[in-house]
Amino acid sequence: MRNTLLCTAIAALLPLGLGACSEQKSEAAALEKPASESVANASPLEATALDKIGTLEAQVKEAQSKGLDVTREETTLWFAREFLKFANWDEQNRDAVAYMFGAYAPYEDQKDQLAKELPDFERSKVIEILDASIEELGKVIDGSITRRPVPKIDWENIEVSDNMLLSNGKPAFLYDYFSKSVGRPLTDTAVYNDHLGAIYHGGENLYPVDHDRAINSFLLKEDGTFDETLMKEVTDIDPSNVGFLIYWNMGIPEWVEKKEPEVRLGRSLFTGYDIDNPLVRDVWGKIASHTGELTRGKKVTQLGYILANEPHWFSEKGHWSQNFQEMNAISSYTLDAFRNWLDGKYQGDIKQLNGNWDSDFASFDSVQIDIPIDPAIRGTAKWYDWSRYNMDRAINWFTFLQGELRKGNPEADTSIKIMPDMFTENARSHGIDVEALTDLTSMIGNDAKTRETRALNRDQPEPWEAHYSWFWEEMSMSYDFMESVSPGKIHVNSESHFLSASWWRELDTSVDYVHSVYWLATLQGMDANMAWFWARDPDGSPEDRLEGEMNFFDPALAGSFAGSVNQQPHIANAYTQVMYDLNSFSEEIIALREQRRPIRLFYSETSAINKPKHMSEQWKAYESLFFDGFPVGFATENIINKQDHSQWDVIAVHSTQFVSASELAALQSYLNKGGTVIVDNTESLSMDEYGKPHSKSLEQGKGKLIVLNKKNDVAAMREAALEVAAASLSPIKLREDNGTDHKGSTWRVVQQDDGSYLVSILNIGKHTAKLNLSLDGSDTIAVTDLFTENEMGTQFELAPKGVMLLKVSAG
Repeated sequence: MRNTLLCTAIAALLPLGLGACSEQKSEAAALEKPASESVANASPLEATALDKIGTLEAQVKEAQSKGLDVTREETTLWFAREFLKFANWDEQNRDAVAYMFGAYAPYEDQKDQLAKELPDFERSKVIEILDASIEELGKVIDGSITRRPVPKIDWENIEVSDNMLLSNGKPAFLYDYFSKSVGRPLTDTAVYNDHLGAIYHGGENLYPVDHDRAINSFLLKEDGTFDETLMKEVTDIDPSNVGFLIYWNMGIPEWVEKKEPEVRLGRSLFTGYDIDNPLVRDVWGKIASHTGELTRGKKVTQLGYILANEPHWFSEKGHWSQNFQEMNAISSYTLDAFRNWLDGKYQGDIKQLNGNWDSDFASFDSVQIDIPIDPAIRGTAKWYDWSRYNMDRAINWFTFLQGELRKGNPEADTSIKIMPDMFTENARSHGIDVEALTDLTSMIGNDAKTRETRALNRDQPEPWEAHYSWFWEEMSMSYDFMESVSPGKIHVNSESHFLSASWWRELDTSVDYVHSVYWLATLQGMDANMAWFWARDPDGSPEDRLEGEMNFFDPALAGSFAGSVNQQPHIANAYTQVMYDLNSFSEEIIALREQRRPIRLFYSETSAINKPKHMSEQWKAYESLFFDGFPVGFATENIINKQDHSQWDVIAVHSTQFVSASELAALQSYLNKGGTVIVDNTESLSMDEYGKPHSKSLEQGKGKLIVLNKKNDVAAMREAALEVAAASLSPIKLREDNGTDHKGSTWRVVQQDDGSYLVSILNIGKHTAKLNLSLDGSDTIAVTDLFTENEMGTQFELAPKGVMLLKVSAG
């Protein structure tokens, strides 16, 4: 039963109380029953599963008697029991399940069949996870493999250090679900427990990251006082919980709208008001400062304050966001602010603007612009000026919010849940400058998505399908960019869309995919993640918001349950298991991801705004360097000006025709200080933001300037960059043969204190890879599989989505 179910998870978090609510479920229904109590009435598949539960339970006891860690098996047993319960609920409530399948249009015609098949599908997957667990624990017991124990994370005493989270003095990767059966109390241990993200420690039930309370516009009343009842939703939080608070920007009080009739103009999907409106700023300034003061020092803010949920202000005609009233018009406040911005940009010279825009405005006060803007004019001065201003006004808004928050809480950590495709995709009318916002906040924030199969809104094959086993472009490229911008910050994916995403849902997602994506994401910087989403109440029914008639502003939530992790026991279990493994090897992961980035790709927002396919071209350059044994880095004007140049060997410029004068000056400054720059051809760096030729071009200075005079030749650029960085590359070499000319195994290597090398290898390719490891200067080497502690040879195979962690030593 391999079905792809469409889920639009763009709705993200909705505040408590939205949607239809059911009566509180019986707590008794959530209680676990011993396997023997239910066998008599079980279906054949359930009976088989219950029998295997008994087998695994017996193994667990045997392993415990030998002092072996069985945390992994305890989790498998918990998920097995829960999903058997869920399967029974789904079987007894087929009409409700069919309704949820039908909530997403592509499955409306199949909803009854899917609802019929689901219970036995879940039972069969329970059997699969039990079989796998029985087999693995058997090998642990007989000594065939040796596993590291799962470390117990002390959720009550998480330490936020400069660039990592610590538990008991060791790096820790926190995990949970973003939306977690909304409506259930946080004291409900059937939902908030170690298997779903909370760790039981010291005889107390310590819950996972707390994130249900939203800071919103309705906290402030018209008379300037605060609604104390609503404020308790923010302040009455268990003080022992590590977590974050989120600014929920959907609504605006009626009293504000009466005073400011334009307040909805320029709204976006998840920001329901004009960010340029002075009353809005007054309201949110007071709310940010006061809530910051009230929550200062609480553990619920250890992972910071999320200043916005998936912000964007797409302002071009024909964009899908227009269906949600996003930027269908702009307010007089926005227009006036744009005019002032133009006045400053053109230094008061209206003739220069008229020349660029082909217009005849008498003054900046008379400038007009149609919003949404026509995408046909991309590449013109008008397009550039609006798109750049749209970004700058968003930067201004978030700078203001953060500043007001820190008036009440000077130590407040912050992030913004940035959608990484604002960087990786070609669109640039959205108002999100990923570099500037990442640099602004004290933590890296995002909700990156990946998928194992083709996006459901596409009929034709996607380019990645030709070479890879899953779509990794958005996550990997954006993560390497954000980590290049802010290498010393905690990285929080507060709504990880790795298990389901806007246009992807796979009911029978593979366990290997889950292992691969979480391993790679963590290697690339992710310190904490909250998966989308856990919406089962303990009796198996969906959370309150998804019961009854589902009528939401954004219909995404209604279709998000069908085919989700809530119907996939193997995926729920795999998610927890891979996080166990990552935490078992947390020190090794940190060492690998702190590896130097010797080659930096130059990124220019100027070219990204002007060119229709700039990011597609940059992706090719990035992809070409992803399989050479080191993390890819980026350089921008700000990175060059702010960061230590010794952190890289070379900056490569690929297909970047448009750069501002200050961007060009930064590259020249780097050359003057002895740096090396590779430019693909003379078209790159040739024009300013308005398409006018620069009066100056790069000169070698004290450094080295290499102009390849080749267009769209990423292979030549890669070869030249590797030659410059050769002295920085590891003596460990990995050769791959997967039957094609396209590499699929990405790897990292770092030397350890004892002289050995730590090597991580992930095959994200679609073919089995035949791999050969070697060490320069050594005829023989010893290789140890750290997952099993078994010795292995230097030649081996790695299946698609396979993950390896090795220790390599000279023989």
